[in-house]
Amino acid sequence: MRNKLKVIVLAAVLTAMAAVPVEAEHVVIIAANDTHSQIDPASDGQGGVLRRRAIYDQVRRDNKNTVTVHAGDAVQGTVYFSLFGGEVEYALIDSLGYDMIVMGNHEFDNGLESVAGYYRNVKAKKLSVNYDFSGTVMEGLTEPYVIKAYGDKRVAFFGINVSPYGLISAKNFAGMRYIRSLDVADATARFLKEVLKVDYTVMVSHIGYDSYDPEEPNDVDVIHSSHYIDLVIGGHSHTVVKPGTEYARVANADGRMIPIGQNGKSGKFVTTYDLDLETGAVEQKLIAVDASWDQAAQAYPDLEAWLAWHKHGVDSLMNNPVCTSARHMKNSSAAAQNWVSDATMAIMPALSGITDVQFAIMNKGGIRCDMPEGTVTEGLLNSMFPFDNRFMVLEITGADLLDALKVMAGRGGDAMSRELRVTYNDQGEITSAKLKGKKIDPKKTYCLATIDYLANGGDYMTPFERAKRLYEDDVKYGDRILDYAKQLQTQGKAIDSTDEVRMVKK
Repeated sequence: MRNKLKVIVLAAVLTAMAAVPVEAEHVVIIAANDTHSQIDPASDGQGGVLRRRAIYDQVRRDNKNTVTVHAGDAVQGTVYFSLFGGEVEYALIDSLGYDMIVMGNHEFDNGLESVAGYYRNVKAKKLSVNYDFSGTVMEGLTEPYVIKAYGDKRVAFFGINVSPYGLISAKNFAGMRYIRSLDVADATARFLKEVLKVDYTVMVSHIGYDSYDPEEPNDVDVIHSSHYIDLVIGGHSHTVVKPGTEYARVANADGRMIPIGQNGKSGKFVTTYDLDLETGAVEQKLIAVDASWDQAAQAYPDLEAWLAWHKHGVDSLMNNPVCTSARHMKNSSAAAQNWVSDATMAIMPALSGITDVQFAIMNKGGIRCDMPEGTVTEGLLNSMFPFDNRFMVLEITGADLLDALKVMAGRGGDAMSRELRVTYNDQGEITSAKLKGKKIDPKKTYCLATIDYLANGGDYMTPFERAKRLYEDDVKYGDRILDYAKQLQTQGKAIDSTDEVRMVKK
């Protein structure tokens, strides 16, 4: 009788268990992109590495299965990178617990030797399908994909990288072979699903939600052409994709809506993607990295102490005043572009010994932070112009100059000194280009100041590659601008500029 009762009770328990639905397995992907050496909170109080560490760990505590990824450009943008060359950022890749990372274009800023030196010690998987490093110092340091198993489900993560042409100095990726993302992304996802039999494919990319160069494919283009990609985690374009908006889902080649995300720049947001492994549904969440995480961030005294040692060097520059600014200039403003271009014109004749430099063209993307009103420090200027580029003087034909201006018009204008005035139409065609009031003559030659990044075809300025090189400096151009700012101070002058737009769409 007792054994019969046990059987009845066991049967009842099993029946009750069968009646309760089994919760589907989930994996939560924690993602960052384009953190750009923003170790401390930014000037607006957002971001900060310790806060991000607190967020990551909280998500990990709340979820059984997590994966943490970084979609590129972990470096370049603050004095931390200028002073330490990546030492801080690459150490933090493992300290923050990233499982996988992809390379952004700024990982190349100090060349392959530098990034390879750091990558050899980074435990996180380095993903890349479309960069072939065979025969370079990076050979063997990356892998195309990683597969994670959760019960009977398998999720594959693969990396897609941006085209280096026109974006990265050629010497900094010499020997690397690039494969266009549209030629390889969905093919990789198909291989993972049909041959390796994974259930879901996640593309971690650094090609942008939209394209800087219209001829280069972006994440949306890849999804539109795809049949096999289930989720895209992006970087590069600094886009904040808000969950629940029309931008967070993109139709693929079959009409299926694919979730896509990106969270701006400087580590001010973290995105999580909760993937239901039974249904494939993805729930996205955007988390602000703000002061509400400060108390939780106190849980990492060892990390804080390690950062403090590096911060001391940064603060020595950030607290060293060198000049004053008459006004606040946003880094993306016409005023900031005008100032750096006019400063270049003020610097270059004496520096180069070429007195007939006629105008300057600079890249607005090289201005990395705002110019404040009032005191300007050495560290601020280093942060504003952090790149290891040199001033150059070029002799260029009017025809090539007009071609270069057309490239600039294609991205909505760029930085140029007061001597130039340009208008263009909706198609990006130059409708007027004048130097000191005189029309640019395609048959004449002109003398201009710029930087080697543009002279070498960076920012797609291939017309500059056809110019004759008259002078190249051997000091970082940011250091020259710093010296110029100090001279202004000794002369009793302040940094100032105008809001005039020198390249206008009409």
